[in-house]
Amino acid sequence: MTARALLVHLLAASSLAACGGGDESLDQTGASPALPAIDETLVPPMKIARPQGWNGELPTVPKGFTITPVATDLKIPRQILLLPNGDVLVAEGSGGHAPKLRPKDVIAGYIKSLGKSSVQGGDRITLLRDANGDGKPELRTTFIEDLDAPYGLALVNGSLYVANQGALLRFPYSDGQTRITAPGEEITKLPSKINHHWTKALAASPDGSKLYVGIGSNSNVGERGLSLEEDRAVIWEVDPSTKSSRIYVSGIRNPTALAFEPGSNMLWAVVNERDELGAELVPDYLTSVREGAFYGWPYSYWGQNPDPRVHPQRPELVKSAVAPDYGLGSHVAPLGLSFADGNGFAGFAEGAFIGEHGSWNRQNLAGYKVSFVPFANGRPAGKPRDFVTGFIEDGRARGRPVGVTFDAARGALWIADDLSNTVWRVTGPRPLASPVGPTADRN
Repeated sequence: MTARALLVHLLAASSLAACGGGDESLDQTGASPALPAIDETLVPPMKIARPQGWNGELPTVPKGFTITPVATDLKIPRQILLLPNGDVLVAEGSGGHAPKLRPKDVIAGYIKSLGKSSVQGGDRITLLRDANGDGKPELRTTFIEDLDAPYGLALVNGSLYVANQGALLRFPYSDGQTRITAPGEEITKLPSKINHHWTKALAASPDGSKLYVGIGSNSNVGERGLSLEEDRAVIWEVDPSTKSSRIYVSGIRNPTALAFEPGSNMLWAVVNERDELGAELVPDYLTSVREGAFYGWPYSYWGQNPDPRVHPQRPELVKSAVAPDYGLGSHVAPLGLSFADGNGFAGFAEGAFIGEHGSWNRQNLAGYKVSFVPFANGRPAGKPRDFVTGFIEDGRARGRPVGVTFDAARGALWIADDLSNTVWRVTGPRPLASPVGPTADRN
């Protein structure tokens, strides 16, 4: 069968699977999301929102809020770091080099490519300086170039850490600096063979003594062979002073963003769960990261629900799997996480802002927005709420949110959009007696 004939055959199979649109009556958010029966098909139902551009329009924000594009024509912006002087760093890039294994991988890759920007990743970090806070940067410059799919960023004790797809690097940083030309010092190599999930999320502990790196799996559910999953689907703890690392948690399929909840100093992650079990399986999630915990991948999902596709089975591991804290919905693809600790916006004062990149393997599109999960006493305390929407119009995508970063000092939320290649800035009313302090020096 020729490649073209194979593609036509698989597209036809995908259309036959289109009944997997997703049951919108199911509540798959919160601590106990609905988990329907497994619904495997030859080819999973797929639908991608094709790009159409903003054409002068803006995303939708709540009444009383304002959203502004502060940088456009970027090269695949992913994650954002706020510096102590108010400057903003934007990591731009696209990585991964996993070969296709199965015919369904070919069709999935083709479908997903339809919803991506045609721009090539910049392999750089861009600096934006908006000294007066009006949302119009006076300076935009390439801060570091010649990187390799940079993603996670953290600033600790005068050092900037950059998680490339294959290594964690350290650069010296001085407040107000507008360019770094010195080569990065390698703290540790990061798993990058095959790199099915290439993004390397990064967060620094509140005291700056440890770094945490999210490392995604090399497959959906181990179909490349479990031997290739060594040091994958984990979060590493790295000691930058000794350059040593250890597995902090495991079985966490693709932890795409990490952040410390400021009230409890607890590490949290957003995670992209597995595919091909149906439009409503498995819910992506937000969870606290508990040292030594096993989150089930690939043997089980949402705690101890076995995945029958994985061989050999490991029932003893399934029995040890812990359930995540909070479901976000199936296939919403969360890629961004940032906390506000009572000093957010009026109506969105305390909780987690989450960038939801959006689905590709269900007929009813999910995600494509920035959501907000309210917190109280360091824990989720209510249903998620839409915060920024409008990225979808008539089934077409105008943008896809990735990283989000809350700016406590100026009362703003920064959003990286890797489809329209834009950084957005949201401002709005603050809560009464809002505590506005200095900008934190770590993500």
